[in-house]
Formats: sequence, structure tokens, C-alpha cells
Amino acid sequence: MPTPVDCNNHPDLEPLIGASRTVGGLLAKGDIVVYESTVYPGVTEDVCVPQLAAASGLAYNADFFVGYSPERVNPADTEHTVESIVKVTSGSTPEAASFVDSLYNSVLLNGTHRAPSIRVAEASKIVENCQRDVNIAFVNELAKIFAAMGIDTGDVLDAAATKWNFVRMKPGLVGGHCIGVDPYYMIEKAQVYGVLPRVMYSARRLNDSMGAYVAGQVVRLMNLNGVRVKDARILILGFAFKENCPDIRNTKVADIFHSLADYTANITVCDPWVDPERVRREYGIDIQNSISELQHLRYDAAILAVAHRQFEGLDLRRLVPRPGVVYDVKGVLPRQQTDARL
Repeated sequence: MPTPVDCNNHPDLEPLIGASRTVGGLLAKGDIVVYESTVYPGVTEDVCVPQLAAASGLAYNADFFVGYSPERVNPADTEHTVESIVKVTSGSTPEAASFVDSLYNSVLLNGTHRAPSIRVAEASKIVENCQRDVNIAFVNELAKIFAAMGIDTGDVLDAAATKWNFVRMKPGLVGGHCIGVDPYYMIEKAQVYGVLPRVMYSARRLNDSMGAYVAGQVVRLMNLNGVRVKDARILILGFAFKENCPDIRNTKVADIFHSLADYTANITVCDPWVDPERVRREYGIDIQNSISELQHLRYDAAILAVAHRQFEGLDLRRLVPRPGVVYDVKGVLPRQQTDARL
């Protein structure tokens, strides 16, 4: 089940609680319930188990048992598929843990890692996402600094990556359900224990600001190039939260759109992967799927927000004649086509 946050970024466990009640009504003696949802440590045993027990009338670790094996699905990743990854497993008793571990081992090519407790398994998943969030926030901060200095961030990272122990990361928009949401679960739980997670909280704030930052950079470049921003024709390529994927959950491209909408209503969003009706329903934004319809149009600015393979080879300089602005969020366009990249 999904584990979202509410409008104030507090964990919303209602979908998980509702699913637990449903499953609890079907439990029989000896059953093992295995959870995969990303949660902070303690949710499985402290929140879900009481729902199972209440709905079933059965006793925990006597009549029924639980396991936890965090999902590791990466949308659009054809290399790290469910069969090929290592799965973390755990159980509420040694016997349950062994059963859960054997179950996953029966279908996974690369096996499992058996954690010593459910809480450890829960923590391992959320740490994976928090680490990525912090790392991306670091390079996003560098991108802001180097943009102010007039230095290309990609060039800096290329040079730094020649050192043997440099960890190469790229700046970008952090959307989706994992990196953009799950750290809030750890932030919330840490504060319950009296720990203020300053690094994670700052990373979240910085990454959440990048959509508005990109829009601001485009407006700045348009002004520098003498391009009138008010009522300008602007093209945004991509709306999904990552390339070659139809997932629009928590996409930060929406932030780019809404920031630019303060200046102009003439914004075209093109994404061949996503469902326009769903985007309209969830974000109030009209988009188009067809790239061919763009070929005969001209724009004052274009933003490559998502590097879908359908955009490869697209000549943005033909769509945006100079002094129009081309901004490359993903850093994949030929340099001669762009005015700046993140």
C-alpha cells in the first residue's frame, strides 16, 4: 500500500491502516502477513499489528505472525528488476523470519539479506531514500552556487569525478513517491525521539525548491537576452517525475509550470508518456502527448525537464530561435543548443 504524506508533509498511514483492517478480517490461525510499504521503524508492529489483531480476534505471535520486506521497485529501470535485486527480509519471530526469507529466496535470483528485526528492515529502506535525497540536495546546492558564479556544474563534476573516490551525482528535480516523500517519515519519527534531523530536513527543503528555481533561472535568462517574459510562449518537455516512465506522482515539473504561469498563460507541456486526463485531474494542467505537433511552432523559451528518449535528436534551436532561451534541466542536450543547464 502507498505511504503518502499530507499537505503538511506529515506521514499519512490511513491507506496502510485500512489495508491491515481488510487483511485482518481474512486472517486464519498460522497465517503470516508480509508488509512491503516504506515506513518509519515501528509502523509494522506498532500500527499495523494492532489492526490485524483487532479485525481478526487472533493473538499476535501466537495465532498469526508478520514479516517485512521493503519494496525495491525502480520505475522504468529494466536492469534492476524484482527478480535480479537483493531483498531485505524479516519476521516477528525466528520461525516467521525463516519462512519469509525462504519465500523470497524461492523467486529471487540474487537472494536476500535477512535483517535481525522488523525495525531494522524498516529503517534500512527509509535510509536508502534519505541518503539519495541528501546526496542530490548537495549537488543541487552546488548547481545554485556555480550558476551564480557563472560556472557550468557539469564541467565541475566531470573534473571532480576523475578522483578515484568521488561519488558522481547529478543535480535535478526530486519527485516521485520515494525520495521526495519517504524522508519525511524519518524526519517525523526522529523528532518523536527528541532528535532534530537537520541535514535531512534541509535536503528536503532544498530539493522541494528546485522547480521554482529552474523557472526563476529561465525568467532571468529571458530578461538577460531581451526576451519579453510577460505572455511569452514557453515549451516544457516532459512532465513525469523521471524519464521513460508514465509516473506523475509528486512531479516537480508542476512547480516549474506554476511558477512560470505567474508571467504567462502561453505554456505548452509535452510528454508522450503520461495520461493527459490524469494530469488535468491531479494538477489542473493541460498537456499534449504528440511531439510532431511541435515541429511547426516557435517558442520564446523551452525547458527540457525530463529526458524521455522520444526527445532525443529534437532540434530545440529550431523551435526556439535566438535570442530565445533553451534550459536543460537534465544536462543531456548538445551545448550549442542551450543557454544554460542545471
